[in-house]
Amino acid sequence: MSFVVKLRSMNSISSTANNQNSSAAPQVVGIGNSLPGTSPTFSPLYQQIKALITQGLQSGEWKPGELIPSENELAIRFKVSQGTVRKAIDELSAENLVVRRQGKGTFVATHHEARSQFRFLRLLPDEGVPHYPENKIVEVKRLRAPAEVARSLNIKSGDSVVFLRRVLSFSGVPTILDELWLPGVIFKGLTAERLNEYKGPMYGLFETEFGTHMIRASEEIRAVCADQFVSQLLNVSVGTPLLNVERVSFTYGDKPVELRRGLYLTSAYHYQNELS
Repeated sequence: MSFVVKLRSMNSISSTANNQNSSAAPQVVGIGNSLPGTSPTFSPLYQQIKALITQGLQSGEWKPGELIPSENELAIRFKVSQGTVRKAIDELSAENLVVRRQGKGTFVATHHEARSQFRFLRLLPDEGVPHYPENKIVEVKRLRAPAEVARSLNIKSGDSVVFLRRVLSFSGVPTILDELWLPGVIFKGLTAERLNEYKGPMYGLFETEFGTHMIRASEEIRAVCADQFVSQLLNVSVGTPLLNVERVSFTYGDKPVELRRGLYLTSAYHYQNELS
């Protein structure tokens, strides 16, 4: 009997981020300015400030790793109280979009930070200290998107996608087989050579060279068995139990930018997620 567990992170981005002017003072959305034919809505002021800050992150006004203005500066800019700005930044920090550093200020989150490397890699050893795996690229090629892939990436069937297959090993033991589909229009120039040259986390490369910052993911998990092809790449017997993790990753504006299928060998590892 198969099972599916859907895991969704809490890093959703307010759709109002695309509709606000970052240089203007926010307006409370209330009954008086509801759209015709819709129910009256209300957005708390701090949520509107959060959306405006998010718009700055999305537009590249503040790039990954950069210091954003202080709470006081943002309060002056948006003509609100410092407490309102602090509450907005509290939520952005909880959603891993910004990082507070004591005595230094608030910075845009980046996948290059050590604290972020295991945010999207949830496979942990049963014993010992977690460490990042070795990365071996098996193939990279450009394809026409199959219908199922196109639906997941919200593109048209037949549009260009980059297909990437790699094996991740821990201490020399092949443990994860990853297959990724990426929108071709975003990931132009992504090659096996560039991936093999790069030594950091893959999402760090996507962020630095392709301007794509992953902020949340939706996953489905199933139990499967290794077939002949997979058994050769992971060096296991045909029929070995594996964890199949299918993920769609999103950037700002809830835009899907990666479809990933990962096959995990869990004989010495477990998949860990925190629910709240």
